[in-house]
Amino acid sequence: MRICFVSDGTLGEFEENHADVSADIVCFSFRGLGEVNYERELKGETSLFEDAALCSKTRQNVVVSGCYTVARGTRHKSAVVADRGRILGVSDMLNRVDGGSYSCGAYVKVYDTRAGKLGVVVAEDLYFPRVLETLSDCGADLILCIFESLTETLEQTLIRAAAFFYGVPVCLCAYGYAQAADPAGELAFASPESPAIFRPEREREYHLVETRRRGIAPRRRDGF
Repeated sequence: MRICFVSDGTLGEFEENHADVSADIVCFSFRGLGEVNYERELKGETSLFEDAALCSKTRQNVVVSGCYTVARGTRHKSAVVADRGRILGVSDMLNRVDGGSYSCGAYVKVYDTRAGKLGVVVAEDLYFPRVLETLSDCGADLILCIFESLTETLEQTLIRAAAFFYGVPVCLCAYGYAQAADPAGELAFASPESPAIFRPEREREYHLVETRRRGIAPRRRDGF
């Protein structure tokens, strides 16, 4: 599998300047589409989601792009997923910390694509391990996180820990930087280049984990 990270520039600029880039997945930061107003999209005044779909159709691959979506004044940090010309869906950030200008979304989703089952994490949801655990439990082969500006080491530590804990490669595309961790918890890729190509190995290794706990065992009752 080949993943192309576009951490700088828009989807339109990528299409214009990098038509020769071949990848199974092209992943854009929030700069890929910028702000998407659903009402303007429906009226045909803008065509940003259509651009993402056309990009995936032209290249016959999967396109994942961060964006800021607006619906009737409600703003979300989001990521749109397109596969060979078809929009599969939009994932919103689920958790809002201490208020802020962006609302929280409703659910996580694993996308069944030609490149495998993709779990999408949006922005600060990376700070909530249960989001990544749920995506892994639901069968994601790969988790992609669309982020804004990175801190010095925090996000790298989190993707390495999540990849190790949940047994799935975790990739992150942020402003000006992309990185990825493998299920061994190692940093497998990091680059400030845009576009940058990463080739993760698809791993599906399962282990039997047993624990001992007090209680829970059902009690038998006479007469039932």
